[in-house]
Amino acid sequence: MNTATGSTVGRLLVRGMLAGLIAGLFAFAVAYVAGEPSVDASIAVEEAKAAAAHAHDAHAAAEAEEELVGRNVQSTAGLATGVLVYGVALGGIASLAFCFVLGRVGRFTPRATAALVAAAAFTTVYLVPFLKYPATPPAVGNPDTIGQRTTLFFLMILLSVLLGVAAVVAGRRLAPRLGNWNATLVAGAGFVVAVAVACAFLPGNEDAVQEGFPAAVLWEFRLATLGIQAALWAAFGIVFGVFAERLLAPREAPASAAHEAVTAV
Repeated sequence: MNTATGSTVGRLLVRGMLAGLIAGLFAFAVAYVAGEPSVDASIAVEEAKAAAAHAHDAHAAAEAEEELVGRNVQSTAGLATGVLVYGVALGGIASLAFCFVLGRVGRFTPRATAALVAAAAFTTVYLVPFLKYPATPPAVGNPDTIGQRTTLFFLMILLSVLLGVAAVVAGRRLAPRLGNWNATLVAGAGFVVAVAVACAFLPGNEDAVQEGFPAAVLWEFRLATLGIQAALWAAFGIVFGVFAERLLAPREAPASAAHEAVTAV
């Protein structure tokens, strides 16, 4: 499989963004069905605590009830907008990564390459950082440390992506000596060890969840966020794989037909 040429990168980018939009629709459905109930439950817990804390101050309680954007808008139009924009952006970035790795990591078809890119993106961009710094519901945690926690999460994403790239490079260099399968196993094991070391040295998020917060609500929320990301990347890998196959396959068809004509003669 040849690498993508400059003339096809732009069209693959557009298709990647469209695939990200479609994947965002699937992710929004999962977020609305599976994620919003746990968000509502966590907000209810925080509102109950706030009401108890301000029971002596009617004015403070009234201020606590004021919202710039209503919850109904947040859980529908606001959620859809955020997820769709997120999907389009990541779809564009993933399509560029697809263009770079196509034909460079093995003789995979465009669909298989798209699936590999989606799986690698899900693992490095979300799953690995999630294992170290799992998601927490809104209004939960110490607000004084939110900046530090956000920085640590993005640092973990950066380390995960860099280690993933290093694993791919190492696998390619080891393949001539060990074979593709053994090189993949060695590179994968090295990635796991490096991630484990990074997780051991980076500080934790002990104050990310307030003491006494219901463990069941927290567990449901984290499972929902994991499911949203899994749905997003799975849908992207499938849809973009179809788009890329349709774009790139016709370029190979004339060569195949010419080869068959020569062999027939």
